[in-house]
Amino acid sequence: MTAATLTFDDLPEGILAIEMSGDWLLGSSLPAAESLLARIGATPGPQGISFSTDSLGDWDTGLVKVLIAIQRAAEARGIELDQSGLPDGAQRLVALAFAVGEREGARRIIKRKGIFEQVGTATLAALDDLKKLLTFTGELMLSVGRYARGKATYLRSDVLQYCQEAGVEALPIVSLISFLIGMIFAFVGVMQLNMFGAGIFTANLVAVAMVREMAAIMTAIMMAGRTGAAYAAQIGTMKVNEEVDALTTLGMNPIDFLVTPRIIALVIMMPLLTMYSSLMGILGGMAVGLSMLDVTLVQYVQQTIDAVGLNALFGGLFKSVVYGSLVALAGCQQGMACGNSALAVGQSTTKAVVMGIVLIVVSAAVLTVIYINLGI
Repeated sequence: MTAATLTFDDLPEGILAIEMSGDWLLGSSLPAAESLLARIGATPGPQGISFSTDSLGDWDTGLVKVLIAIQRAAEARGIELDQSGLPDGAQRLVALAFAVGEREGARRIIKRKGIFEQVGTATLAALDDLKKLLTFTGELMLSVGRYARGKATYLRSDVLQYCQEAGVEALPIVSLISFLIGMIFAFVGVMQLNMFGAGIFTANLVAVAMVREMAAIMTAIMMAGRTGAAYAAQIGTMKVNEEVDALTTLGMNPIDFLVTPRIIALVIMMPLLTMYSSLMGILGGMAVGLSMLDVTLVQYVQQTIDAVGLNALFGGLFKSVVYGSLVALAGCQQGMACGNSALAVGQSTTKAVVMGIVLIVVSAAVLTVIYINLGI
């Protein structure tokens, strides 16, 4: 393979003579044409351009690419181009490239957005999502009303199945996470409270923390990542397969048939999962307390019973109902808003988890402030 070379020289008649030699092949080292293009665009520029390819070897689109750049630069300056010295095949390819004009809008133009534009776009998107969520909530309230009046179309077996999926099948992960969280709380409590000779109050710390706050919020976050994502994926896939449209065609309300049973199931199961999570967390704390503190099992259990009041118990259960409804709402809303592609299903699933966790944290803060003001 002969190395490609590109030379040019100004002739007395104002003609720029370009000589190309060697093998012009893509993948090989081709000479740069920047200096030639700069000469064509210089002032004063040449009156015409001619080519000499007597020593040209093999060539492909690597040669054509340079020729197109030369012709564009020449046309921009109104310079006459003599292509008679080029191979016939190269002339035809260049002519073909300029015969079919570039389709308008085909070229991708990447425009950087300013910081204010990015903030504005994100704000408008958030407001639009909030509007869709409120609209969906209103449709859900109407569906719940139809359920209460016995006018909704649904299958009772579906509700039982959703209860099993959201409740019974979630027990292993809830057991593991809750037990470990209880152990962590107890370990921290023992290390700190023992400094003041109050290690026995580790039982109070673990029991109140789990029953009042942590059991509900940790279970809700697990449900957001597990059940909420499943709801979004299931309903989103049904939208892609046009099953939701089929229900509408059959005269069935998709909200009644697909959404409300799932929300009812999760609202029912969340308090039960929360109570179970509290128990597992207390057992985890008990395991650490009995191994690190000089207390008996009876003392630890009695201290736990004395620490947990009805206000803490029912306060945690109420929070679990709120969290469960929000997780189910986020999952079903994103599923119903899913686009008609496989990519949209994944995006809706991700949005469902993120929205569910955000709603959980915001509602937890609001409920905590309300509980403090009410003295609960």
